[in-house]
Amino acid sequence: MNIFNQPLFKRVYQKITGNYYNVSYSQTGEDLLIEFLIHAKQIKKFNYLDIGANHPVKLNNTYKFYETGYRGICIEPDPGLFKILSAKRKGDVCLNVGIAGKASGYTDFYIMSNPLLNTFSQEEAKNLEKDHHCKIDKIVQIPLLTVEDIIRDHFSGQTPVFINLDAEGLDEEILTNFPFHKYRPSIFCVETVHFTIDASSEKRQEIMNLMKTNNYVSFADTYVNTIFIDAMPQL
Repeated sequence: MNIFNQPLFKRVYQKITGNYYNVSYSQTGEDLLIEFLIHAKQIKKFNYLDIGANHPVKLNNTYKFYETGYRGICIEPDPGLFKILSAKRKGDVCLNVGIAGKASGYTDFYIMSNPLLNTFSQEEAKNLEKDHHCKIDKIVQIPLLTVEDIIRDHFSGQTPVFINLDAEGLDEEILTNFPFHKYRPSIFCVETVHFTIDASSEKRQEIMNLMKTNNYVSFADTYVNTIFIDAMPQL
């Protein structure tokens, strides 16, 4: 059952946002849930950091907000996808880099025959070849920055409201090293399952535990992604 097509969801969505139910560009409606939160939490100055943006529109969790007029930073390590992204999202700052925990310098990036499955993890790339008939097309060297680097240089040290995280195998490392003591985004959307063709993968409990430890609670779950909101009281 698709909850986004249910009459009750549509009525609640319209009551909260003041808008009629509309299109989603996300894989499973994540952008509609985030839009619901923007209105419910009365966020006036919305921006985003999209880590692993991939295609600028298709299956993209921030394009809906770009289309609305909001702006942010889009991170895409695949050079081919980066060209498409930067051409379509001219109002955003698009960076052809990877994001890691504490790492700097350059590292191998595995470009797969299915670009949705690109990864920094050699183990994951090999498993995809073995289990899912997805081939490694090429390996390129990509510069790595930290989230703190991006926030300092592109948000003037101010916390982004929304972080979308699909970091090609580095999600747990990024969250483990995220400076939650300095920056507390209101909303996270994090990929919380490993890819499987038949949607049989279990939740990545280590990520769920990390977010809980840092006082974020799960607002919604679409199986592929979990949307977390900050549970700490606002000062």
